Amino acid sequence: MNLISAFCLILVAISPAISDEEIKSDDGVLVLNKANFQSAITDNEFILVEFYAPWCGHCKALAPEYVKAAKLLDDQQSSIKLGKVDATEETELAEEHGVRGYPTLKFFRKGSPVEYSGGRTADEIVAWLVKKTGPPAKELKTVDEAKEFVEANTVSVIGFFKDQASSDAKAFLSVASTIDDYPFGITSDESIYKEYDAKCGSIVLFKKFDEGKSIFEGDITEKNIKKFVATQSLPLIVEFNHETAQKIFGGDIKSHLLLFLPKGDDKTAKVVEAARSVAKPFREQVLFVTIDTDEEDHQRILEFFGMKKEETPAARLIKLEEDMAKYKPASDDLTAETLQGFVQDFLDGKLKQHLLSQTLPNDWNKQPVHTLVASNFDTVALDVGKDVLVEFYAPWCGHCKQLAPIYDKVGEHFEKNDDVVIAKMDATANELEHTRITSFPTIKLYTKGENKVIEYNGPRTFEGLTKFVETGGVEGAGVDEPVEEETEDDDSPRKDEL
Repeated sequence: MNLISAFCLILVAISPAISDEEIKSDDGVLVLNKANFQSAITDNEFILVEFYAPWCGHCKALAPEYVKAAKLLDDQQSSIKLGKVDATEETELAEEHGVRGYPTLKFFRKGSPVEYSGGRTADEIVAWLVKKTGPPAKELKTVDEAKEFVEANTVSVIGFFKDQASSDAKAFLSVASTIDDYPFGITSDESIYKEYDAKCGSIVLFKKFDEGKSIFEGDITEKNIKKFVATQSLPLIVEFNHETAQKIFGGDIKSHLLLFLPKGDDKTAKVVEAARSVAKPFREQVLFVTIDTDEEDHQRILEFFGMKKEETPAARLIKLEEDMAKYKPASDDLTAETLQGFVQDFLDGKLKQHLLSQTLPNDWNKQPVHTLVASNFDTVALDVGKDVLVEFYAPWCGHCKQLAPIYDKVGEHFEKNDDVVIAKMDATANELEHTRITSFPTIKLYTKGENKVIEYNGPRTFEGLTKFVETGGVEGAGVDEPVEEETEDDDSPRKDEL
């Protein structure tokens, strides 16, 4: 299973050249099939198409926003239309356009396809389409135009520049051309300046949440403007869901405070308010995210953090840039004071990583293959008096299951050898500060004496593994033949699910 889930959106834009008689409309969204698809994308300048499956959960979540987006475009008298293709019915058409997952989104400009890269809400869909079919920033000439522009969008950005050929204005327009999620406007009109209490060179991000607007400060550079928009366009407290996942994990802020909160719990509102009261000073460094633990889809996220639903409300910090390093607060009392201290200590580098560890079973060393957990790993594997072979496995890994009887046989082979230990560890439930496992199975030999760590890359056979141990890691360390692996991405929570 890939870490990044397939997008749930595709928009089809079809111009008035195709009438409702020729192409059926479903709540404003045109229904395309093999018979009318080619004429639709060639007879119209802009078309955005969704290839979907009726049973797809992501497609179902997109459907109402898709219909709303179609209505918004119609209200704007736009020539852009939305369309959809049932890929389970139109299999030949889906194959022709390289559809491998649902939904798949393709935007056609004069018949040429472009992958859709926008968001999943109606506003984001429309903003992306308008940006792709027009200038990077809309020219606002009157106060009424500016008000309509701001009112029509959940998030919008306006640049106030007298000279639109200036270097500052060019930097603003350059950023506008690269950000598709939100609409940009630009104005030189004095009455608009007065209406919004702006001055020449101001950049203002308007939003229908939190404080209502944010004013850019600092040097006007493309980098700074991008950071400003990315930071200020999200709420202080972001609710994790299908729509926000891409912005959360695809954004520039890689440190996240995750608040695991059951939506119906009486404590939830208090925790959210406490987090909101301390979030603003950390806005550019740490993203505050709430995760509804009542959602069935979010249970795997709890598992990733070694948590159970009964332990919530709870908080964890995660740093995506450093091997998904996780941190746990010292107190389960989630007040404004404890949350502020937790985040500040994290930023100051005072926290130690929170590593998962299972309870050590009483019979961990009673079988030929010993069981390791995080708490006894170093004592056993780093014993300089023994050669210790460790298989790092995942319970769901098919290759690990295939290897199991072979590995057990290797354990039996060395059972009476006092210089050798054959062991295994569930790397999804146990974490080591000094070792990061990214694929399964991973097999490493910790040699006696020098305590070298040598990874096994030979064939997963009894002969290959025993020879690897007997030669102290000399044979089998190189790549003797291609060996398939299952990465942690195959069935672990995806980044947009964390």
